[in-house]
Amino acid sequence: MNETLFEQDITRALEVLKQGGTILYPTDTIWGIGCDATNAGAAEKIIQLKQRPQQKSFVVLAASEKDVLQYTASPDLAVFDYLQTVQKPTTVIYEHALGLAENVCNADGSVAIRICSDEFCRHLIKRFRKPVVSTSANLSGEPSPASFAQVSPAIKNGVDYVVQYRQDDAREHTASSLIRWKNGKAEILRP
Repeated sequence: MNETLFEQDITRALEVLKQGGTILYPTDTIWGIGCDATNAGAAEKIIQLKQRPQQKSFVVLAASEKDVLQYTASPDLAVFDYLQTVQKPTTVIYEHALGLAENVCNADGSVAIRICSDEFCRHLIKRFRKPVVSTSANLSGEPSPASFAQVSPAIKNGVDYVVQYRQDDAREHTASSLIRWKNGKAEILRP
């Protein structure tokens, strides 16, 4: 990894996020379009870019369990033990989102959060000190790109900053698992 380029990407992405802009960036799963998860105007830019339905909620990336506790009301702490046992990145739907933009959350007040293990994402989120939206880098209804090379020009040209890090990674990546934690166990919505 080229540490100078990595740091330049982090610095530039932070500037864009702080200004309410959008980024195209690698995650622990597929390439995502991101913004400040507490900024409704930034989330609206992504909704427009992706041409997605207004009522559809987003996935939010967090750097740690502490972030989940800050942005949700009384989650069952057993979910964190469960997450230690899974092999695949797993997004959890938590009830009662707090402090996030309304258009990032579901209409019922829940929010989908994934504690991210990817080095770039963790650095970015920790230094930003807020969670970041992560939605697949595609127009609504189109397949999610498995690599940077599959991201459409409309998306690349539609964001405020495109991260350089891992663009040459040709491995095919897939979306995360999705669960809802209910009554002390995982209800698997997407394996």
